[in-house]
Amino acid sequence: QDILPELFSSEEMRDVQVWSNLIWVDPLFRTDKFIRYLFDKKRHFTEDDKHNLLSWQLQLLKRIIPTYRKLYQCNKIDISFTPYYHPILPLLCDTNSAREALPKIKLPEKRFAHPEDAYHQIRMACEKFEFLFDEKLEGMWPSEGSISEETAEIAAKAGIKWMAGDDQVLYHSLSKAKVDIGSNYSPTVYEYKNGLRMLFRNHVISDRIGFVYSGMAPDVAVKDFISNIMNIRENNINNLDNTIVTIIMDGENAWEYFPNDGNEFLNLLYQELERNSLIETVTISEAVKQIHPKRIDAIQAGSWVNHNFRIWIGHPEDNLAWDLLSQARITLVEFEQQNPAFDREKIKKAWQQIYIAEGSDWCWWYGDEHRQNSNELFDELYRKHLQAVYEYLDLDIPINLFNPIYKDVSKAAIIKPDNLLSPQVDGILSHFYEWSGAGYFFEEKQGNAMHRSDRLFSKVYYAFDHKNLYLRLDITEIGRLKEFTSPHLTLVIGNSVLKKVDFDLQKHKIIDDNGYFIFAFKELIEITLERNWLLEEGSGKIRISFILNDGKNTIESLPEQGTIEIELPERNKELFWPS
Repeated sequence: QDILPELFSSEEMRDVQVWSNLIWVDPLFRTDKFIRYLFDKKRHFTEDDKHNLLSWQLQLLKRIIPTYRKLYQCNKIDISFTPYYHPILPLLCDTNSAREALPKIKLPEKRFAHPEDAYHQIRMACEKFEFLFDEKLEGMWPSEGSISEETAEIAAKAGIKWMAGDDQVLYHSLSKAKVDIGSNYSPTVYEYKNGLRMLFRNHVISDRIGFVYSGMAPDVAVKDFISNIMNIRENNINNLDNTIVTIIMDGENAWEYFPNDGNEFLNLLYQELERNSLIETVTISEAVKQIHPKRIDAIQAGSWVNHNFRIWIGHPEDNLAWDLLSQARITLVEFEQQNPAFDREKIKKAWQQIYIAEGSDWCWWYGDEHRQNSNELFDELYRKHLQAVYEYLDLDIPINLFNPIYKDVSKAAIIKPDNLLSPQVDGILSHFYEWSGAGYFFEEKQGNAMHRSDRLFSKVYYAFDHKNLYLRLDITEIGRLKEFTSPHLTLVIGNSVLKKVDFDLQKHKIIDDNGYFIFAFKELIEITLERNWLLEEGSGKIRISFILNDGKNTIESLPEQGTIEIELPERNKELFWPS
């Protein structure tokens, strides 16, 4: 970022800022006078142009809920909410539910089974719906179309009248119920044994919209859609009053792949549906009231993606994410039981972090299915939510929450020391051989959008003698530290639990009152840490990381992800191998 002013003028940077927002304006709104003006202007945008565009976007967003309310009240649309933070409900109820579709799947070490959380996620969605629309939420397409018998019971308990899944799940559910699939597998409304109405999306037609029609001419795609509907009609000609073709697309992702965001396709489609007297369009709420349902007594746990949960569980990364969530939740429950007088607002905020971490999108990015530059960012955000649970409870954060779950990260190396060393901790390299034979850690990132070429820290050296561990942190440009108002360095160090030590970089020498550590900073940073303070026996594995802050703002970390592991051998049992 420091070199941008040298490459681009302020006017050019402003043009980029405007275009980065303008290009995301949907084609539907590009006839707006102000938007058209910006498109025609093309460049040399003013600060007023930029701020007016941001204001225009905010005003457009404010129209969404009122528009939905109007259409909903006029019975033009139906509205479905997912559980609040978009969790995979069957896995919240019991991670073992993944074995219904995949009996041999490897599951997390800790079994996560909290149907009460699934209920709470649904109730939060219901409350939000009631707040926005002044009516009770009746229906739900759960996150990723994920359903199970337990989630059907919980949804009904929460007041949900209908729930939808995928027809591949229907097929396996009928098999689970040991009924004749041929006569029962039909496009209609089903009723689970507790009275909950169930609909199952037509997998083929829904996925043709999602993945096929974007590559076809709009009129050809519409013709194909109508042809598929008419074939279903013909196959159910003797029971048309109880036949419904349920079209469900999971999310808005398809439209960005269509020319003009799918406007031509959608306009032609709705025109044809309006014109065709043999096809009636209904909302799901209308369908569940009008259609005589078929009985279904079993539901196999599954999602719309291959009727299983493999994307969200089973890979070592997924399973580790679940185990970390389990441990954080267990810690919170035990803490709440043991500390009834603790600040209730902090407890509430800690629970919110658990519910956020239960969302499905975190594990969507773990595993082998979806790899891209943002995986590391999702990983870091997920672990920060779990770290926050411990922070709200004023507890030490477990060291494993600082280690990446996503494995395609830093290319790093640690070189072990060659000898016992006792460098002088004074913030300067006293002589050339002072740190000769020390171990060191360096990090190189390749092909990664998170890579930074302007790092202040370059390398960490470490050494030890029988009493202390010594750390040295090299700085690339000391002068840049003067640009910060309140620079300080946080050393995160520990094993099963963490210690955090803050050093003010405006002070050149800090000695702990108890003599546990010494900090010195001049040309470089040097730190002494007493081994017995770090580890009970003064030996074992220790993990460290450094965080450079300016006030409350984090500038950079070393390593960028995870921690550096150092092993302190037992005294007088050191083995060194000359390099």
